[in-house]
This record gives sequence, structure tokens and C-alpha cells, in this order.
Amino acid sequence: MSSPAITLDIQDSVAWLTLARPDKRNSVDPAFALRLHELAERCAADPEIRCVVLTGSGKFFCVGGDIDAFSAAGDDAEAAVGALARSFHAGIYRLATMEKPLVTAINGPAAGAGLSLAIMGDIALAADSAHFTSAYSAVGLTPDGGASWWLPRLIGTRRAQEMLFTNRRIGAEEAVSIGLVTRVVPDDTLHVEASAVAKALAKGPVRALARCRALLMESANAGLHDQLDREAASIAKSAGAVEGQEGVAAFLAKRSPHFV
Repeated sequence: MSSPAITLDIQDSVAWLTLARPDKRNSVDPAFALRLHELAERCAADPEIRCVVLTGSGKFFCVGGDIDAFSAAGDDAEAAVGALARSFHAGIYRLATMEKPLVTAINGPAAGAGLSLAIMGDIALAADSAHFTSAYSAVGLTPDGGASWWLPRLIGTRRAQEMLFTNRRIGAEEAVSIGLVTRVVPDDTLHVEASAVAKALAKGPVRALARCRALLMESANAGLHDQLDREAASIAKSAGAVEGQEGVAAFLAKRSPHFV
């Protein structure tokens, strides 16, 4: 039996999803895409999981689609790549919309679909050795994994155009300066830093964080009036929920809140 393309390890209410094809630089093939969707659904549904971390194994985070698989499809490439993209996108969408926070711990280079996976974290931590490349147009392809949605929102249309059209490599420090990732940490402390962030989020008001995720997603295409209505409904619901009541009580009592 072959090893899974992505492994799952649950520690202290945090689910660690580790891309586990280091010999293929964690590239995306059909088994990878199916596994991503399977684990995303499990993480979203399991009430014991309060935060998810996505990271890679080996020296790379993820270099994108498995080009060998694309080539092997031959004349069936259009159908094969379309099926792979739709399968991959099912996992992407679930991770992006689940009601718990996502941390990406980017342990090395991220390109193509790997870029999409890297930048979708609510908190995106990049190791010093990480760098980011669109890579699609270099092989005559176009973005997948949500890159064309995330990039303009994170770094602006002009920078997104440059990344997609020229495939210029963005180093870790530049990635922070333009808003592509949250911060850079030394390679040898990435796991420790990601763990600390994830544990703190897992101890936080996860339902309120889920509503924050939803508001940010909706704001991309919402008018101000509609977004204000959404915010009013969301804060009202949060205030009436256990987390909101605990947060207010803890504030008034001058103690730390207990959200778990």
C-alpha cells in the first residue's frame, strides 16, 4: 500500500496536514487532490479540531501540479487537467470556508498550485528559505487553486499581474513587505512558531474567528451597505453566543477568557 500524499496528525486540538511527497517536491497529482479534499472535510467536521496547520515535508512546500502527470495524459490533457483542477479545488474551497482558522507553515519554495496553498492561510508563516513563483505561464498554463482570486486581494492587481505574467521569484522578506505572507521565521524554528500560533488560535473564540473568516470572504464582492448589515448580524450572533458571553464576563472580571 502506497503512503498517503498528505498526512494528518492531531495534537492539542490542532490538525497538522503535511504534504508528504518530498520525492516529487510535494507536487499535486490526482491522489494528492483527493486526499486534500478528504482531510479538509474531516478537519471541517471534527469538533475536536479547532485550528488547522498546512505545511510541507522535505525542502519544498509545494511546486504545483505534477507536470509528469500532465505530460502522460497526452491528447487527453484537457480532460485530465480539468478533472484534477476540480478535485483539487474542492479541497481548497473547504479549507478556505471551514469554520476554524488555517495556518500555513511554508517550509520552502512554493510555486503554481503550491503558491495558492501557501497564501490561503489566515496566518501565513514563511521560512527564510521559502520563495514564491507563479510559474504557470512559464509552461503555457493559467492559474488554479484560487491564485487569481487571492493575489489581487493580498498584493493588489499590479503586483498580481507581474507575478502571473513574468513569473518573477518573490523572496520571503519581499513576500512579507508586499503582504503575500504574514511574517518570516528562521527555517529551524518554523514548526515551533507555527505550533505556538495554532495553539493560541485553538484556545481562542473559534466560532467568532469563523465569522471573521466569513465576513472577510464576503467583503471582497460586497457593497458597504450589505457588508454593514452582515457585520451587525454577525456581532449580534456572537454577543448572544457562549464565546461572547464568556469574553465580556472575563473582561469585566479582569481575567483571561476561557473559550474552549
